[in-house]
Amino acid sequence: MIDVEKIRNDFPMFANNPGLIYFDSAATSLKPQCVIDAVTRFYTHHTSNVHRGDYDIAALNDRLYDGCRKKVAGFINCDPEEVIYTHNISHSLNQVSLGLAHTLKQGDVVLTSMAEHASDLLPWFALARDHGIRIEYVPTDSQANISVSDFEKAMHEGVRIVALAHVTNVLGSVNPIKEIAEIAHRYGAIVVVDGAQAVPHMKVDVKDLDVDFYGFSAHKMCGPGGVGVLYGKKQLLNDLVPVFEGGDMNARFNKDGEVIYKNPPVRFEAGTPNIEGIIGMGAAIDYLMSIGMDEIEAYEKQLRAYFVEKMKQLDNIELLNPDNASGPITFNAKGVFAQDAAGYLASQNIAVRSGNHCAKILHEITGTDQSIRASLYFYNTKEEVDRFVKAAAEISLENAVGIFF
Repeated sequence: MIDVEKIRNDFPMFANNPGLIYFDSAATSLKPQCVIDAVTRFYTHHTSNVHRGDYDIAALNDRLYDGCRKKVAGFINCDPEEVIYTHNISHSLNQVSLGLAHTLKQGDVVLTSMAEHASDLLPWFALARDHGIRIEYVPTDSQANISVSDFEKAMHEGVRIVALAHVTNVLGSVNPIKEIAEIAHRYGAIVVVDGAQAVPHMKVDVKDLDVDFYGFSAHKMCGPGGVGVLYGKKQLLNDLVPVFEGGDMNARFNKDGEVIYKNPPVRFEAGTPNIEGIIGMGAAIDYLMSIGMDEIEAYEKQLRAYFVEKMKQLDNIELLNPDNASGPITFNAKGVFAQDAAGYLASQNIAVRSGNHCAKILHEITGTDQSIRASLYFYNTKEEVDRFVKAAAEISLENAVGIFF
């Protein structure tokens, strides 16, 4: 069982912001001291570039930088050669869509859902606009869950790409990715998964899931900003076209324009990377593994269930995802605009997210374009939930508007 009070001591944000309830970890997580120390040590003790120096601190950074690739591989169960460093999940998904564009023809179908984040839709929209592919949507229930039978009915010979979140960012629906991949592969489709809201909260095994591409961001899993990961199967990476060209990703180029690329994954990592961020991501992985992903998932599900039961008792609250077991608690206060309600919570020192959460067609599922998202992580407590519920009970049009006057 997680010792949450001990864990909270690892996060200086709590000591530096006494009384703050941080329920916005789906947007970005707080950082433990070990991650902060790893980044700070780079700046204060061993700053250098990587793969370009023959001196001691450069060699140290090479070991830390390349060693993180092995940590990521162990974390999600793949080969280090299948781990590409990116800037974030948006970069990862754009690399896949643009890198596969040459394999798609007019009329080919990308199958996705209306619960997806912009990062998992807009790259495919661009291909629809520029290459004439078609976008189709898998039906979901009112809480954005996809059933295996509905997915199977939606599949057909024209589907070349299946692009779905493992866990959706607004309603927390957990898609049956393993079953989806098995069905999609029967039709010869490639499965691309947005794992930004899954990897921080549960054990992910990409080999067991048998997905073709899987991306996530470090900043949502206690790591620094500006770092992401793209996993890709080896055989598919060989056919993927790099999005960026530049230093380190090529072995040789000639004045006539001939370029010889390095092998994956370095082929996709042009230019100087976010070295300190990648080292920090390695520290974050060590930290999460020391706690245990199964333990993190179990604790969060228990805390979320407690939160939902408390919120169900409030007459002024409409829950959008009361039956989902994972992800954020997403709701509206009756008669109060979501941003005004979030502003009232902010006046009570509570951090949440309001709006459409970059899922701008989700309203076709939920019937509302705006909501409040309270997202938990393993450093949150029942006491914080109780304080939140007490504040949520006081959300009214008068109280929400009153904070601005």
